[in-house]
Amino acid sequence: MTSPLVIFDLDGTLIHTAPDLMTSLNHVMELNGLEPVTFDDMTWLVGQGAKVMIERAWALHKHPSSPEQLEAAFDAFLINYAADMPGKSLPYPGLLAALDRLDAAGMRLAVCTNKTEALARKLLDALELTSRFVAITGGDTFAVRKPHGDHILGTIEMAGGSPGNAVMVGDSVNDILAAQNAKVPTIAVPFGYSDKPVTKFNPDIVIAHFDELDAGMVERLIAKTDQAA
Repeated sequence: MTSPLVIFDLDGTLIHTAPDLMTSLNHVMELNGLEPVTFDDMTWLVGQGAKVMIERAWALHKHPSSPEQLEAAFDAFLINYAADMPGKSLPYPGLLAALDRLDAAGMRLAVCTNKTEALARKLLDALELTSRFVAITGGDTFAVRKPHGDHILGTIEMAGGSPGNAVMVGDSVNDILAAQNAKVPTIAVPFGYSDKPVTKFNPDIVIAHFDELDAGMVERLIAKTDQAA
């Protein structure tokens, strides 16, 4: 049997990226003559990748756009965001110790994010975290992205894991829905980027801090899901 696989979302789960995302998004807003977004806006703007984030921000200001304008804005965002990476982005408190505990217990780790794979890898490289993960997949790695279950299943396959021996950790409805669609149990964190409390999405477990995450929790959750099946 393969080792348990713990899959993490990136923005709002592993890494607090909102300050840098907001800076680059507001750069695009300024280029288009629009008022800046606020941190409160970011809780629902983030989660489907940068292009959707821009679309949502423009919709917030009732700004019409053509596909060409959106592509130009997306390119401007990527250039600005990548230039200062990692900027102010940091791992959430307790994360590194949690990864150490899981690794010491023989568990494998992966990342499944709707951020583009190149940006996800660049950020993890800048934070010296890439080597901790056996697979890193982005919103453009496959033909689908979260909340589609195949994004999770594709990540599991790339990691050499098994859906029956995996857990997803995330902060948003897309993370929880994707895992549920893939029939993978979920651990939710409430400190990320969600416009609703994560309990509304029916995760299997909610942890308030990464100090709570350990191999025992993962093993019990996998065993419980296996018994329910």
